[in-house]
Amino acid sequence: MKKYIYIAFAALCALTFASCDNFLDYTSQGTIAQDNFFLSDEQANGAIENCYYGLFERDGMFSREIYWEQACANDMVWGKTRGFPSLATLSYTGNESCILDTWNRIYNRYGIPKANWVVNSLLTKQAKEGLTPVETRVLGEGYFLRAQYHLLAAYRYGTKELGVPFVAYEDVEGGYNYTIPPQLPSVTDNYAYIVSDLKKAEEILPRVEEYSTADLGRACKQSAAALMAKAYAYWAMWDSSQWSNVIDCVNRLENQYGRGLVDNFADLFSPDFSKGFYNKEYCWGIPGTGGADYTGNGGVELTGVMLEDKGWGKFNGWGQIHPSYDLYEEMAKDNEDTNGDGVSDYQDTKNERLAKTILEYNDEFTYFGEKMRYYSPVNIEVGFQCNKYMEAFEPANCVGTTVLDNGNWPVTQVMWPIVRFADCLLLRAEANLALGNAAAAATDINKIRVRSHLKPLDGPATWTDLYHERRCELAFEFSADHAFDCKRWAISGNPEIKALALNELNSHPRVRHYEDRMNPESPYTVGPYEDYQSPVKVWRDQCLTFPYPTDEITKANGALQNPPSWR
Repeated sequence: MKKYIYIAFAALCALTFASCDNFLDYTSQGTIAQDNFFLSDEQANGAIENCYYGLFERDGMFSREIYWEQACANDMVWGKTRGFPSLATLSYTGNESCILDTWNRIYNRYGIPKANWVVNSLLTKQAKEGLTPVETRVLGEGYFLRAQYHLLAAYRYGTKELGVPFVAYEDVEGGYNYTIPPQLPSVTDNYAYIVSDLKKAEEILPRVEEYSTADLGRACKQSAAALMAKAYAYWAMWDSSQWSNVIDCVNRLENQYGRGLVDNFADLFSPDFSKGFYNKEYCWGIPGTGGADYTGNGGVELTGVMLEDKGWGKFNGWGQIHPSYDLYEEMAKDNEDTNGDGVSDYQDTKNERLAKTILEYNDEFTYFGEKMRYYSPVNIEVGFQCNKYMEAFEPANCVGTTVLDNGNWPVTQVMWPIVRFADCLLLRAEANLALGNAAAAATDINKIRVRSHLKPLDGPATWTDLYHERRCELAFEFSADHAFDCKRWAISGNPEIKALALNELNSHPRVRHYEDRMNPESPYTVGPYEDYQSPVKVWRDQCLTFPYPTDEITKANGALQNPPSWR
């Protein structure tokens, strides 16, 4: 990859299926002219870069679409009216455009089929004549990306009673003929394939520190081990014996691969390459270059989607996703009680993690080289804005350097985390809680709390501690996928975390209202707290997964079925 264009992958137009409008079409999709590919290292790189492309390209997948699903939890509210109320109220149909886009990226456009093709083609070549070092690395990336897309499908659609479509092309005797992949009997079968691919990827891939500058951003050994920890944790929903494997993965990340926490929480979201990108906490993410070097896909637009609508007249922020009062309230539990009144609130001391995560009215911050205080004169009043990704907007000359000079594609220079080591520590803490080792869980939780100068737990951890820490540490990152955390905990056998999750899934997010909010000099007297959305959400266990898109079920002619709870 070009230096500092870590994820600007050109679309490989030649990588097309003969009639691949929908991967789950029941009829054969033809064959691929494999003889025309993998004749050089350049072709191998082009093939795998096309697989990465679907994860972030334009406003799809991690760039924005997959984040609308978070609205069913209580951490976020929409600063504008959106067309997906069914996602916020747990009444989704599976046909919402953002869900369909992610489905198509997994199964039809970029994901499993193309990664499958790369793996199968390189294994075929390896058996005949061997692979170059670059091709070997690309094979590892193929295993990893096949697992990444497969994991997204598995936990979003699979249950113990019925898995999601998957076949490894290399396992089909005589070669796969590109017809519909079979739906596996159980999602546990899918997780077994995912883990198998990640083990192969970990074995083949370099460590992140072994990559040249030009190749940074590709999957590495740390990426494979971290994603494997998450896959095992999701597998443990259905098979508790997998919790010990979560611990093994995180131990390996820490002891063998040198992963740990950076000293300063804010550095994780810095546009400075030396701080916020490939530090020891990095495992797997999407590095955005913003305006520093833009070729069409410079990163994740969600940073601009979260920015104040129209950016106070300086930049085209979209103002679509904002923190809720619920999240603010949860994070404020860590505030110090400096005046001894027994109340932990903003009037005492705002904690470091909260300050970096959420801007509230009257908070001071730097924007386009000037100090200003947060206020919001437009759209639905919610009282807060995400602050994690605002540092790129601080320099006076940020547009064209750390911010892309294109308000229709509001990308900034930042590492967008998919899995970072703090996430893995909290997965290990969860595994230890599940296995009855609350003291070990407290050790991992306290590493994260101490890093942000928060008071450590003074005894064994509880499930309430874990819930709080995952929600607060990983807010507004896909590392959390907080909505799915709540969903999986809602079907948990542990009554403590089940109650916390159900309380969130069965209630509205709240927002803050202020008097005189249009005035940037206002002291912002707090008004009433209000529920944000109606009708009331009602959790049902079937809501753990999305139903399959209606058209895909029709086209599959019986080969694709929803789990029993959705029929």
